[in-house]
Amino acid sequence: MNQRLLPLLPAALAALGAASLRAQDTATAEKTLPVFQDGQAQEVPAFKDRNNWIKEFLWVEAPFDSDGDGKPDRLHVDVWRPKQTDTEGLKVPVVYETSPYFAGTGDQTPYWDTNHEVGAEPPKRKPAPQIAERSKAGMIAQSEVMTWLPRGFAVVHSESPGTGFSDGCPTVGGANEALAPKAVIDWLCGRLKAYDAREGGKEVVASWCSGKVGMIGTSYNGTLPLAAATTGVEGLEAIVPIAPNTSSYHYYRSHGLVRHPGGYMGEDIDVLYDFINSGRTERRAWCNEHVRDGELLQGFGRRTGDWNDFWAGRDYALQLDKFRCAMLMSHGWNDWNVMPEHSVRIYSAVKQKGLPCIAFFHQAGHGGPPPLELVNKWFTRFLYGIDNGVERGPRSWIVREGDRNSNPTSYPDYPHPEAAMVALHGSGEGLKIGTLGTAAGNGTVKIVDNVEKKGAQLAMAAESPHRLLFATPPLTAPLHLSGTARITVKLASSKPAANLSVWLVPLPLPERGRPYDSIVTRGWADPQNHQSLSKGEPLVPGKFVTVTFDLQPDDQVIPAGKQLGLMVFSSDWDFTLRPPAGTELTIDLAGTVLELPVVGGAKAFAAATAGK
Repeated sequence: MNQRLLPLLPAALAALGAASLRAQDTATAEKTLPVFQDGQAQEVPAFKDRNNWIKEFLWVEAPFDSDGDGKPDRLHVDVWRPKQTDTEGLKVPVVYETSPYFAGTGDQTPYWDTNHEVGAEPPKRKPAPQIAERSKAGMIAQSEVMTWLPRGFAVVHSESPGTGFSDGCPTVGGANEALAPKAVIDWLCGRLKAYDAREGGKEVVASWCSGKVGMIGTSYNGTLPLAAATTGVEGLEAIVPIAPNTSSYHYYRSHGLVRHPGGYMGEDIDVLYDFINSGRTERRAWCNEHVRDGELLQGFGRRTGDWNDFWAGRDYALQLDKFRCAMLMSHGWNDWNVMPEHSVRIYSAVKQKGLPCIAFFHQAGHGGPPPLELVNKWFTRFLYGIDNGVERGPRSWIVREGDRNSNPTSYPDYPHPEAAMVALHGSGEGLKIGTLGTAAGNGTVKIVDNVEKKGAQLAMAAESPHRLLFATPPLTAPLHLSGTARITVKLASSKPAANLSVWLVPLPLPERGRPYDSIVTRGWADPQNHQSLSKGEPLVPGKFVTVTFDLQPDDQVIPAGKQLGLMVFSSDWDFTLRPPAGTELTIDLAGTVLELPVVGGAKAFAAATAGK
């Protein structure tokens, strides 16, 4: 290079750079860009005109064959994006929802007969009628579209393997349910191919995608973001699982006991398979043989309820090694379908990994997203990179009793950092209403199982031979519970197997309306599994065993004037098998203890129950 030109280069390069920046500024001024205010993406008028939205559907070719036809599965995907991604070269992040439900579900799927003894071979389930196959592919869903497109995001939906126009087999938690959304994200980020037809077709490229993807969904649709995140797929930056099922075992079993999700008595994992099996008719026989009648029915152990490798393979808490994305999780404390433990266990594990995570909990039932403001900040932070500080704010948001979901209370974490376990015991006449306090009980009490006596009825009874009920004195101050209660019961059964159910209730329960909505928490266990979750042993009639298990996590303030009641009974009409009445359980009160997570610990409990 001519040495005399060297001193002139910096000035020349600076001039060129300035000219380039002016040109870029001019070009930028002519483009439609997202707008951010208070750390949130705002609606932009040019993005709001739905007549200008680009809609396309396609098939991503996945790197697996889950339906045994010798060809890679193709996954049905739709895309909704602003026109500016074509007209102005705008690149946008994606809000993505995937589901096995988009194509419709079985409306007459038979359930298991639950009227038999615990531990007995269950009656055979009736065959399920086929779900009609859809005849025409197209756009899949409109969920999330009205919320995110006006704010400068694209929205993508896909159908799970073996559902709708996606190839493959439904597996209800199998590997392909995690690999399918991973494949869609890989396509969005340019690592896999997609086509405009289920077979053959022209390639479709997501050149408009910024390479940043967030996933959101409720229930099964909330499970799949977690499944995708366990693959560690690059480009998945944030997820918002709402009431997700994080473990098929925890959904269909409880501490060795066959337990059904609330409202779905007799459902099991094979029932859910039939409920979503809406894929190609010509592959269903193969899927039924290899997945439902093979993997599922041979692995789920409905007779015993024991934990095994089959269930371990469908537990996302055991698959977090590659998990790397930011997580905003939502759940209802009174969700008796997908119970709160599903979210609490994952939140705890992700928090321990040091990843950005926030827990939002409300007092209602199944579903219930976080406030839009919080979700917007989450996606704005991790998909657009706007440093709004959301991950440095409160770790826990809880909707207090009587408040709206839009008005949660913030806490440093969940469980409340000041919560500590308080050991409580039942004493006195539990067939009536005994005392629940810190003094140990003594003696034994016998109860007789009768599933026809429903839980709320037992809790409201002044006396019953079918349950034990122990209550604190009326509270003189509110009692804040935060965390997971744990129960130990020493018992003997008159039969080799029996249900064991425990409720924690505020007394008196309301006689009108829905008394179940007032329940603090509850739990279920199989005494046969008192030594091992993976291998239950028949009980020796009359011989005492000690069973310890968790109740469902909660965060609730019991108001002054109420009594906190512990109820122990056998069969629970809404959740357990329904054996013939007559099984006797003898409870040893000296060996029975409730560990209760109280904010403020023993001192706070004493202050709320001592009286003045």
